[in-house]
Amino acid sequence: MRTTLSEREAEARRAYDAVAETYAATVPALFAQDVCGRAIIAAFAELVVAGGGGPVADLGCGPGHVAAHLRGLGVPVFGVDISPATVAAARIAHPDVRFELGSLSSLDQADGTLGGVLSWWSLLHTPPAERPAVFAEWHRALAPGGHALLGFHVGEGQSHVRDAYGHEGVDYTIDLIEPEEVAAELTAAGFEREALMRRPGARREQACLLVRKPRRRP
Repeated sequence: MRTTLSEREAEARRAYDAVAETYAATVPALFAQDVCGRAIIAAFAELVVAGGGGPVADLGCGPGHVAAHLRGLGVPVFGVDISPATVAAARIAHPDVRFELGSLSSLDQADGTLGGVLSWWSLLHTPPAERPAVFAEWHRALAPGGHALLGFHVGEGQSHVRDAYGHEGVDYTIDLIEPEEVAAELTAAGFEREALMRRPGARREQACLLVRKPRRRP
C-alpha cells in the first residue's frame, strides 16, 4: 500500500481536515434530497448483491452518509477517505460501519476481493494524468463481475474552490470530467461500460457512470 500522498491528495487532506465539521453538517442533508442519486446507488447495490454481495469500498466517503445508506440497502460496505478528521467524524456518526484512512489509488485489499467500488464525487481531486493508475487499482481489487459507480461534475479543465464550506483561506482545485473521456479510460483499464446518466446540477451538469469488470471466460 502506498504511503506517500500526491500533491493533490495532500491538498485535499488539508482542506477537508479544516472543514470536516461543517462538511459533515452539510452534505448528508443534500444527499437526503438527491432522489435520483439515491436511486442510482440503489441500482448499484442491487447489482452488487446479485453478483455475490462482496464488500463495497466507498472511496472518498466523507462523513460516511453514503456508506451508511448502502449498509441500509443490505450491502457490506466500508469507507475510505484521505482526511483523518473526516474519517473520525464518520466513525462517530456511523459506528456500525468501518471507516479507514486511505486514497482512491492505493487500496488495502487483496486482488479480486471487492464486490463494488463507489466513487461518489471523489474523483474530482484526481488529475487526469493520475486516473489510469486509479482505475488499474480498482480493477485489481474488484472481483470478476464487480461493478464500479462514479459520480462527478461534467466539464473540461479545472475549477478552483475558494473559502470552502465558509472557511476563509481553505482553497482547493477540482477537475471537471467529460463522461466519454473517463469512460474510454475505464475501458482501457479493462472495464465494460454499462450505463451513463447525465443530469442538471445546481452549478454545473453532473454525470453518473456505471462500469463492470468482466467475468473470466471459462
